[in-house]
Amino acid sequence: MDLPLIRWLRARFDLNHDMVEPAEIVADVEAGIAFKGTNLWVLFFAILVASVGLNVNSTAVIIGAMLISPLMGPIVGVGFGAATSDVALVRRGLKNLAIAAGLSVLVSALYFRLTPLTDAGSELLARTQPTTWDVAIALFGGAAGAIGFTRREVGNVMPGVSIATALMPPLCTAGYGLATAHWSFMAGAF
Repeated sequence: MDLPLIRWLRARFDLNHDMVEPAEIVADVEAGIAFKGTNLWVLFFAILVASVGLNVNSTAVIIGAMLISPLMGPIVGVGFGAATSDVALVRRGLKNLAIAAGLSVLVSALYFRLTPLTDAGSELLARTQPTTWDVAIALFGGAAGAIGFTRREVGNVMPGVSIATALMPPLCTAGYGLATAHWSFMAGAF
């Protein structure tokens, strides 16, 4: 029974017409996972931008760090590997995410240890007590990212996903907690 409403809905929600070739998707996922060369340098700069933004309480600077952070690469690798049952890709994504997260915490801790600004502003405090809403935002953002990542024309999806699912500010907040011995900040940010 092929009702007109079903045909209309199927035509509106079809994702196949503008999908990138699967081989290109795999290549993009693979390129985003590794932290070497460009990705490693951009990671360090994103850590420093986020740390300064948190330190001076600047929302705009923190958003900038979210957009330049390459942490989404391993996250996409884990999600894509899980969706395609590629255990090796999931492992590589998790390993590189753990390495990048560890570097983020350590570099931000070093920054916060050296900076003369020590007060915790509202931007830092906002990342110390996550809620279930934060999880919902990450899930919906990730779903939008999964669709956007596989399209020929990405448009404004990926920058929005970068902001909605950003890990850099919480990781740098954890670095602040480590540098200043505010263990509750560190635990909350993680």
